Amino acid sequence: MAQSSNNAVGVDNTFRRKFDKEEYLERARKREQEEEEGGRHKSKSKGPPVQRKPLKHRDYEVDLESRLGKTQVVTPIAPLSQQAGYYCSVCECVVKDSANYLDHINGKKHQRALGMSMRVERASLQQVQERFEVLKKRRTPGSFTEQDLDERILKQQQEEEERKRQRRERKKEKKKEKALEEEPELDPDVATMMGFGGFRSSKK
Repeated sequence: MAQSSNNAVGVDNTFRRKFDKEEYLERARKREQEEEEGGRHKSKSKGPPVQRKPLKHRDYEVDLESRLGKTQVVTPIAPLSQQAGYYCSVCECVVKDSANYLDHINGKKHQRALGMSMRVERASLQQVQERFEVLKKRRTPGSFTEQDLDERILKQQQEEEERKRQRRERKKEKKKEKALEEEPELDPDVATMMGFGGFRSSKK
């Protein structure tokens, strides 16, 4: 009995880990201090926020069909630009199909790499009117008005008449050539010996 009481007094037999609260408080204070200093450094290095240009339309044609239907040997050591798929030189990545490539070049990451935000500049009335004028001048061949249609019909009729006239002239020329080929050429000496000088009338 005496031994058990001695054990209870002199030995920690609870098997629970004891934490030194002072040590951990000191660690927490140090960590907070480091975070504050790091935050100051980050804010200094960050500087003012970057002003990006507003989004604008592409001034080039997207090439999706130049490599269509062509075979290509793909090697693992080839540079990215020569691998299979669509290569984006701005982001230096390869996209496997055209739909994903279009999504990529219209996406946020690509536009940021080009220095543009995803916001569109608000157009003024004058800009819209100017744009309409440009589009009217650069009208597509498929779109036309009634006046254009009448002009095209008239032009087509004139071309058709010209073709018919040329055909008629060709037929006349062919007939003349055939008539000249069929008419036999008589030697004048032979004709006088036979008793006729030609097919002209003898009446004067």
